[in-house]
Amino acid sequence: MSNTLKCPKCGAAVQAYRNPFPTVDIIIRQGNSVVLIERRNEPMGWALPGGFVDYGESLETAAAREALEETGLTVRNLRQFGAYSDPQRDPRQHNISFVFTAEGEGNLEGGDDAASARLFSLDNLPSPLCFDHAKILRDYLDRTGN
Repeated sequence: MSNTLKCPKCGAAVQAYRNPFPTVDIIIRQGNSVVLIERRNEPMGWALPGGFVDYGESLETAAAREALEETGLTVRNLRQFGAYSDPQRDPRQHNISFVFTAEGEGNLEGGDDAASARLFSLDNLPSPLCFDHAKILRDYLDRTGN
């Protein structure tokens, strides 16, 4: 893939820059369980709820929106947990995930990009998880002492 583009106005070669895409993932806790979604799109499998940040949207707004769209839950006590930036964390492209923790309220059901949504005990998570979500949850368990 070329790293130059042609200016549509004057025809001059201009440098093309590629930047990672910002995403959010949410660890939604209910008791000793976390919410995972079964992905409707590739890569298939179980994952934390989350998705891409829309232009003009804050990370917090994106996290609350994605949680509602994919799980039907409204989140409260939304707190930033960490950022995960390994260029290989997503097989589709270089995405940087800003991970949040929250508590969920409402009726849990899969929607939007989620074929289903379920609660999983922290000591009985499905394997493998998509992306680097197993690492994120290990870090979460290590940090919270659960």
